[in-house]
Amino acid sequence: MKNMKNILRHISSFIAPITLCFVIPYFILLHEHFLSSELIDKTIILFIILGLIFNLIGLILLVLTIRMFILIGNGTIMSWHPTKKLVVVSFYAYVRNPMLLSIIIILLGESITFVSHGIAMFAILSFILSEVYLIFAEEPGLEKRFGKEYIEYKRNVPRWIPRFKPWKPNE
Repeated sequence: MKNMKNILRHISSFIAPITLCFVIPYFILLHEHFLSSELIDKTIILFIILGLIFNLIGLILLVLTIRMFILIGNGTIMSWHPTKKLVVVSFYAYVRNPMLLSIIIILLGESITFVSHGIAMFAILSFILSEVYLIFAEEPGLEKRFGKEYIEYKRNVPRWIPRFKPWKPNE
């Protein structure tokens, strides 16, 4: 029973990203009337390939960062089961928010693939709301939970634009 509860907790980590990356864009596309046979006629193959590359990169990054939260952080991205340990390795050694960055990359890929102004606007709105949330809610909460460890991490690792070299604590 406990194992099933853990599995459900881990699966819940994918609810928000799936909603942001796939459900909302689907409804935007429905509204824009892009889900028709005109899609291929209106979209250059190059845009489709470029968009799919963005989507693949974003999806791989998303899955790997959620996996790190589960395995290294011993928790999930959801507020009802937060990580117990600050994750500062792998992608998190380059940029503080690779999970949110992966969502933005996926949304941009979808906007390119489907030539969707609506999804592009949703990506921009998601970025702005994420920035506000990070500054006023998440980062102060992480400072309370992890103290000096997070403050040092925050001082050394940028929020959005990755470092060239990974940051290593106590170096």
